[in-house]
Amino acid sequence: YNKINNIIGWAICLIACTVYMMTKEATVSFWDCGEFISGAAKLEVVHSPGAPLFLMIGRLFVSIFGMKNAAFAVNTLSALSSGFTILFLFWTITHFAKRILVKQGEEISQNNLLKIMGAGIVGALAYTFSDTFWFSAVEGEVYAMSSFLTALVFWAILKWEDRITNDND
Repeated sequence: YNKINNIIGWAICLIACTVYMMTKEATVSFWDCGEFISGAAKLEVVHSPGAPLFLMIGRLFVSIFGMKNAAFAVNTLSALSSGFTILFLFWTITHFAKRILVKQGEEISQNNLLKIMGAGIVGALAYTFSDTFWFSAVEGEVYAMSSFLTALVFWAILKWEDRITNDND
Protein backbone atom coordinates (compact mmCIF):
# COMPACT_ATOMS: atom_id res chain seq x y z
CA TYR A 1 0.00 0.00 0.00
CA ASN A 2 2.64 2.56 1.04
CA LYS A 3 4.79 2.00 -2.05
CA ILE A 4 1.83 2.28 -4.43
CA ASN A 5 0.50 5.31 -2.53
CA ASN A 6 3.87 7.07 -2.79
CA ILE A 7 4.43 6.25 -6.47
CA ILE A 8 0.96 7.38 -7.53
CA GLY A 9 1.19 10.48 -5.30
CA TRP A 10 4.47 11.56 -6.88
CA ALA A 11 3.08 10.85 -10.36
CA ILE A 12 0.06 13.05 -9.64
CA CYS A 13 2.41 15.75 -8.31
CA LEU A 14 4.49 15.55 -11.48
CA ILE A 15 1.35 15.91 -13.62
CA ALA A 16 0.19 18.95 -11.63
CA CYS A 17 3.63 20.62 -11.61
CA THR A 18 4.02 20.03 -15.36
CA VAL A 19 0.60 21.47 -16.18
CA TYR A 20 1.11 24.51 -13.96
CA MET A 21 4.64 25.15 -15.25
CA MET A 22 3.44 24.94 -18.86
CA THR A 23 0.53 27.32 -18.26
CA LYS A 24 2.01 29.82 -15.79
CA GLU A 25 2.02 33.52 -16.56
CA ALA A 26 5.10 34.58 -18.52
CA THR A 27 5.18 37.98 -16.85
CA VAL A 28 2.86 39.91 -14.56
CA SER A 29 -0.89 39.46 -14.48
CA PHE A 30 -3.46 41.80 -12.95
CA TRP A 31 -4.44 42.01 -9.25
CA ASP A 32 -1.67 42.12 -6.67
CA CYS A 33 0.80 39.99 -8.62
CA GLY A 34 3.01 42.89 -9.68
CA GLU A 35 3.24 44.10 -6.11
CA PHE A 36 4.16 40.65 -4.80
CA ILE A 37 6.68 40.02 -7.57
CA SER A 38 8.45 43.34 -7.06
CA GLY A 39 8.21 42.90 -3.28
CA ALA A 40 9.85 39.50 -3.52
CA ALA A 41 12.50 40.70 -5.98
CA LYS A 42 13.66 43.53 -3.71
CA LEU A 43 12.44 42.19 -0.34
CA GLU A 44 10.12 45.12 0.13
CA VAL A 45 6.99 45.46 2.23
CA VAL A 46 3.72 44.80 0.40
CA HIS A 47 0.18 45.55 1.52
CA SER A 48 -1.11 43.96 4.72
CA PRO A 49 -0.67 41.33 5.96
CA GLY A 50 2.44 41.25 3.80
CA ALA A 51 3.11 37.50 3.52
CA PRO A 52 6.78 37.72 4.58
CA LEU A 53 7.48 33.99 4.13
CA PHE A 54 6.18 34.13 0.56
CA LEU A 55 8.37 37.17 -0.13
CA MET A 56 11.50 35.58 1.33
CA ILE A 57 11.06 32.33 -0.58
CA GLY A 58 10.14 34.34 -3.67
CA ARG A 59 13.40 36.26 -3.24
CA LEU A 60 15.27 32.95 -3.17
CA PHE A 61 13.64 31.99 -6.48
CA VAL A 62 14.49 35.44 -7.92
CA SER A 63 18.14 34.98 -6.92
CA ILE A 64 18.16 31.61 -8.73
CA PHE A 65 16.54 32.89 -11.95
CA GLY A 66 17.95 36.45 -11.88
CA MET A 67 16.40 39.84 -11.27
CA LYS A 68 15.44 40.26 -14.95
CA ASN A 69 13.30 37.12 -14.62
CA ALA A 70 11.62 38.05 -11.33
CA ALA A 71 8.08 37.49 -12.64
CA PHE A 72 9.06 34.12 -14.11
CA ALA A 73 10.72 33.15 -10.81
CA VAL A 74 7.80 34.06 -8.54
CA ASN A 75 5.28 32.51 -10.93
CA THR A 76 7.40 29.34 -10.87
CA LEU A 77 7.25 29.38 -7.07
CA SER A 78 3.46 29.48 -7.25
CA ALA A 79 3.29 26.70 -9.84
CA LEU A 80 5.53 24.39 -7.81
CA SER A 81 3.75 25.22 -4.54
CA SER A 82 0.44 24.31 -6.15
CA GLY A 83 1.82 21.09 -7.61
CA PHE A 84 3.04 19.99 -4.19
CA THR A 85 -0.31 20.97 -2.69
CA ILE A 86 -1.83 18.36 -4.97
CA LEU A 87 0.65 15.75 -3.70
CA PHE A 88 -0.38 16.29 -0.09
CA LEU A 89 -4.04 16.45 -1.07
CA PHE A 90 -3.71 13.04 -2.76
CA TRP A 91 -2.10 11.55 0.36
CA THR A 92 -4.78 13.09 2.57
CA ILE A 93 -7.58 11.65 0.43
CA THR A 94 -6.01 8.18 0.40
CA HIS A 95 -5.53 8.37 4.17
CA PHE A 96 -9.23 9.03 4.75
CA ALA A 97 -10.35 6.53 2.10
CA LYS A 98 -8.21 3.84 3.74
CA ARG A 99 -9.64 4.72 7.14
CA ILE A 100 -13.18 4.39 5.79
CA LEU A 101 -12.68 1.16 3.82
CA VAL A 102 -10.18 -0.82 5.90
CA LYS A 103 -10.53 -1.71 9.57
CA GLN A 104 -7.42 -1.13 11.67
CA GLY A 105 -5.09 -4.11 11.57
CA GLU A 106 -6.96 -5.65 8.62
CA GLU A 107 -5.19 -6.52 5.35
CA ILE A 108 -6.07 -4.27 2.40
CA SER A 109 -7.81 -6.22 -0.35
CA GLN A 110 -7.04 -5.60 -4.01
CA ASN A 111 -10.55 -4.19 -4.48
CA ASN A 112 -10.18 -1.74 -1.58
CA LEU A 113 -6.71 -0.72 -2.78
CA LEU A 114 -8.19 0.13 -6.15
CA LYS A 115 -10.98 2.15 -4.51
CA ILE A 116 -8.53 4.03 -2.26
CA MET A 117 -6.15 4.92 -5.08
CA GLY A 118 -9.04 5.77 -7.39
CA ALA A 119 -10.48 8.16 -4.83
CA GLY A 120 -7.11 9.84 -4.41
CA ILE A 121 -6.50 10.15 -8.14
CA VAL A 122 -9.97 11.50 -8.94
CA GLY A 123 -9.99 13.91 -6.00
CA ALA A 124 -6.49 15.25 -6.55
CA LEU A 125 -6.85 15.66 -10.32
CA ALA A 126 -10.29 17.25 -9.96
CA TYR A 127 -8.76 19.86 -7.68
CA THR A 128 -5.71 20.21 -9.95
CA PHE A 129 -7.90 21.26 -12.86
CA SER A 130 -10.47 23.28 -10.92
CA ASP A 131 -10.72 26.82 -12.24
CA THR A 132 -10.00 28.77 -9.08
CA PHE A 133 -7.06 26.66 -7.92
CA TRP A 134 -5.47 26.56 -11.38
CA PHE A 135 -5.87 30.33 -11.72
CA SER A 136 -3.97 30.87 -8.44
CA ALA A 137 -1.34 28.28 -9.37
CA VAL A 138 -0.03 30.13 -12.39
CA GLU A 139 0.49 33.65 -11.06
CA GLY A 140 2.67 35.32 -8.44
CA GLU A 141 0.16 35.41 -5.59
CA VAL A 142 0.31 34.12 -2.02
CA TYR A 143 -2.63 31.70 -2.40
CA ALA A 144 -0.55 28.89 -3.91
CA MET A 145 1.97 28.86 -1.08
CA SER A 146 -0.79 29.26 1.49
CA SER A 147 -2.55 26.21 0.05
CA PHE A 148 0.71 24.26 0.04
CA LEU A 149 1.49 25.03 3.68
CA THR A 150 -2.08 24.24 4.74
CA ALA A 151 -2.01 20.90 2.90
CA LEU A 152 1.42 20.07 4.35
CA VAL A 153 0.37 20.83 7.93
CA PHE A 154 -2.90 18.90 7.61
CA TRP A 155 -1.06 15.87 6.16
CA ALA A 156 1.52 16.10 8.99
CA ILE A 157 -1.31 16.04 11.54
CA LEU A 158 -2.66 12.86 9.96
CA LYS A 159 0.80 11.25 9.98
CA TRP A 160 1.23 12.18 13.64
CA GLU A 161 -2.19 10.73 14.46
CA ASP A 162 -1.28 7.48 12.68
CA ARG A 163 1.94 7.22 14.62
CA ILE A 164 0.24 7.86 17.96
CA THR A 165 -2.54 5.38 17.13
CA ASN A 166 -0.13 2.67 15.97
CA ASP A 167 2.16 3.17 19.01
CA ASN A 168 -0.77 2.59 21.38
CA ASP A 169 -1.75 -0.73 19.75
